[in-house]
Amino acid sequence: MITQTITPVTHDLGEFTVRRVLPSKARTMVGPFIFVDQFGPADLTGEGMAVRPHPHINLATVTWLFEGAIDHRDSLGTCATIRPGQVNLMTAGRGIVHSERSPKAELATNPAMFGMQTWLALPDGREEIDPAFEAATDLPVISDNGAKAWVIMGELWGARAPTTTHAATIYAEIVLEPGGSIPLDAEADERAVMLVSGEAQVDGIALEQYQLAVLAPGKTMRLASRNGARVMLLGGEAFATKRHVFWNFVSSDRERINQAKEDWRAGRFPIVPGDEDEFIPLPDKPKTVSYP
Repeated sequence: MITQTITPVTHDLGEFTVRRVLPSKARTMVGPFIFVDQFGPADLTGEGMAVRPHPHINLATVTWLFEGAIDHRDSLGTCATIRPGQVNLMTAGRGIVHSERSPKAELATNPAMFGMQTWLALPDGREEIDPAFEAATDLPVISDNGAKAWVIMGELWGARAPTTTHAATIYAEIVLEPGGSIPLDAEADERAVMLVSGEAQVDGIALEQYQLAVLAPGKTMRLASRNGARVMLLGGEAFATKRHVFWNFVSSDRERINQAKEDWRAGRFPIVPGDEDEFIPLPDKPKTVSYP
């Protein structure tokens, strides 16, 4: 049973399109997921992805690509190229700055860009932990009944990903062959699916592409496709404490967000080694809207 569907807000960034389903006025979170973007597919031209250095607090970002590559740099000194099959988890904690850019050496070939970026709110008592970055490629892959699933975070179908989880989290990419199906585990407090490509149904109910379909808790369901599909499954533990969002900042405390805004204006966040010349100024009206 699908209890809620959330239609994305679409942002045209020129080089590619970003579809944002969380946060929305209808719902702020699904488990710890407080921000869900799907971007592409697109063939990049020009400078490709060029996200200048910007800050985060009290959250963890997860980047997962279907196609393409992104150069990640952060204020810890990390320099990593993100590619398909590799989960990249950046824990902001008390504060981090990072940039995301297309690898310059690959732009001449008009490379593809297609993937997901999500933010996970950090749980109470862990919002101000030390910032960290990790990348993992040794993810469990489940294959059965015409379905192949990569367990990106948490435990699903009896397999656990090595990725750090700060709160109980489930996150997976599911690719269905024509006629394929897979059960959707029911253990998570909250869970949702997004049809990224193709066509699929949950217990016979058709999914709409790019919408977030929130599933009823505690009920085992079956995801199936007649013609083939790619679907993201996400969720985890429900947060008892409300989270606030402003721009790139997430916190249970509005005053902490105000402090982060002032710190960024005043240049008190650390710099990104190797990407020191540019930054994104604090906007007056951010695209990530603030919800109480």
